[in-house]
Amino acid sequence: MKTVTGVILLAGQSTRYNKGINKNLDSLDDKLVITHSITKFLNNDSINELVLVVRPEDIDDVLLDIKTNALKNKPIKIVPGGVTRQESVYNALQIVNTDIVIIHDGARPLVKDKYIRSCIESMDEYYASTIAVKAKDTIKIGNENNEVVETTNRENTWVIQTPQCFDTEILKFVHEKYKNDFVTDDCSLVEKEGIVVKLLEGDYTNIKITTKDDMEIAKKLIKKQ
Repeated sequence: MKTVTGVILLAGQSTRYNKGINKNLDSLDDKLVITHSITKFLNNDSINELVLVVRPEDIDDVLLDIKTNALKNKPIKIVPGGVTRQESVYNALQIVNTDIVIIHDGARPLVKDKYIRSCIESMDEYYASTIAVKAKDTIKIGNENNEVVETTNRENTWVIQTPQCFDTEILKFVHEKYKNDFVTDDCSLVEKEGIVVKLLEGDYTNIKITTKDDMEIAKKLIKKQ
């Protein structure tokens, strides 16, 4: 049985949230946003430990939340976040020693356990996988002048979400090799090595809270769940 570390990213600057607080520490259904994500990962039987990547100024609030909600049934480690998402994941990988690492945005509090499971199970055949959904809209690629240079085939166009799952040694290798290249998700680093990333279909409720409007949508969705 392969060992698994869950990494939850909570270190974003929340600049688009426009409430003057870290969106992960805002309230959703009488709990902090982060509590929903942390609970889902702790309750998954395949995950052996959690690493939370947190802004230094938020560490005390996160520790209090863990204590208040008795989120202690597995080891939980905390590391400081970096300037970018890429740096934050890199910091987490320095203390990961399991076979598999599964990375999730803390600001996706509606993640379903079946998606965590499907990511981990996919590692029997792949070195990398991600939850994703088919694009609903036509996607056009533009240049620096905002001119269309390409229109994608909607049937083959996916919107990437998290969680994303990786062979730990491979992810550590690509993070070291491409640490000076800017990417917005870890799959992009693996792709640079020509490694196939498995797309696992999720659903549109697995939203990422970026703006206050997203929070209002999340509140409605969580009531339905």
